[in-house]
Amino acid sequence: MSKLFIGGLAWHTTDETLRQGFSKFGSIEEAIVVKDRDTNRSRGFGFVRFASEGEAEAAMNEMNNQEFDGRTIRVDKAADRPSGPRNDGFNRSNYSRFEGGGAGGYNRGGYGELSSS
Repeated sequence: MSKLFIGGLAWHTTDETLRQGFSKFGSIEEAIVVKDRDTNRSRGFGFVRFASEGEAEAAMNEMNNQEFDGRTIRVDKAADRPSGPRNDGFNRSNYSRFEGGGAGGYNRGGYGELSSS
């Protein structure tokens, strides 16, 4: 895989400074700083995709735990993002919304009579 995860980025790091910092290792196809969708501020991590696996390996070996743009960064191979709908392990199709109903409550005898003695 030629895509790297870059963690620990400075808040002021941009796509362009990320690209410039990693370009010495080879041809960069993509350099992205991930931003918060509401505030448009950096989330402190990004991704760099190289044209070849060898270039990515060299960048990872050289840049991991090094200072970049004023911060010590972590560089690792990016994990493949699963395709399709997001699955958090909870199968919602097995559950339905509670609609209420049925006899119940202590006062109506549904759960056993309350003694008044």
